[in-house]
Amino acid sequence: MKDDASIAIRSNRVWMSADHCKLDDFKRIVARQTSIAEYPLAQDVQSNVLIYDGAMVRTASKDEVGRKAYMAEWAEAMLSGPGIVVFKNAFPDLRNVDEVSAAFYAMIDEQHRSKTGVGDHFAKPGANDRVWNALEKLCLREPELFAGYYGNEIIAMVSQAWLGTGYQITSQLNVVNPGGAAQSVHRDYHMGFQTAEEIALFPVHAHRLSPVLTLQGAVAHCDMPVESGPTLYLPFSQDFLPGYFAWRKPELMEYFNANHVQLPMAKGDAVFFNPALFHAAGHNRTSDIKRMANLLQVSSAYARAMEAIDRSKMTLALYPVLRGASGLDARAISNAIAAGAEGYSFPTNLDRDPPIGGLAPMTQQQLMAKALRENWELDVLKTALEDHNWRRQT
Repeated sequence: MKDDASIAIRSNRVWMSADHCKLDDFKRIVARQTSIAEYPLAQDVQSNVLIYDGAMVRTASKDEVGRKAYMAEWAEAMLSGPGIVVFKNAFPDLRNVDEVSAAFYAMIDEQHRSKTGVGDHFAKPGANDRVWNALEKLCLREPELFAGYYGNEIIAMVSQAWLGTGYQITSQLNVVNPGGAAQSVHRDYHMGFQTAEEIALFPVHAHRLSPVLTLQGAVAHCDMPVESGPTLYLPFSQDFLPGYFAWRKPELMEYFNANHVQLPMAKGDAVFFNPALFHAAGHNRTSDIKRMANLLQVSSAYARAMEAIDRSKMTLALYPVLRGASGLDARAISNAIAAGAEGYSFPTNLDRDPPIGGLAPMTQQQLMAKALRENWELDVLKTALEDHNWRRQT
């Protein structure tokens, strides 16, 4: 005899929805306090955020024991502690930072002249200045500056502390101009870039997995007093399991707005945090500070498939079959599309393929489904796929 109660309990344990978000549970998690006694290598705790001295880290990094000790402390801090670490004087060569800033401003000027680069995930298009794929653009434009900048030991150590070796760095430059409005609170890539309906299709263990696939960071390219709007954070909020649903709920947004912390940063400082930490860029209330930050997103080497597959060729081969598949029902067609076509929006070229109108660009699967709904001819789909592929290339 089936135990319907046990079946329901298990199903509710594995699948989450916005109904799992309880404000009281969230409050209990974020009410914790960061004790510096638990993080003896930190220089200070400010507003529940751990502060590390860049010079001390660089000295310790020359010894393997000291290096691992720092990395172990950061790993636990970002996983089960406050979720965020700040490095003062992370970049000791400020001349290099200034020269990289000049290269970034040159890229922004080029975007303005060509009227490109207006897409953004969480800000009104055109309100600020964003350079997508600043990593590759800087490397190709100024390889010597790139080497000096990304030769930074702290970036390497904190990336390994969270992701191990083989990680992949990407960067997006963000300049919040005077008067630039604050972002809404959010979580970041991966699940932070998907709708509540989409993430409800992922089991609980995937919600736990998503934050450990990427590391978020930012390097300050100018002094950032609080009035210039440095990022708002809510320490410990990464520990709230249904948080990818929660940040969209009005009561959680209201709580964040009332309880977030905000730290000033100096040029050459850096911050790294668990991507599940509730955060938002602040309002630039100044009249003269262009708040420039190089946003770093570091991805795990494990977030890759084992085989290289040409899914565009597969899509074109599969489409005529599915278009005339009278023997397949809608679910079978959907399953075949999922097996054959690319189902994720990323990686892409966000200059050509910006997330306008949503958090992520169209996937190959969505394009194929659209073609089937609208009964496109094969050559129409082929042209659309070629354009789709072009938009995803640098």
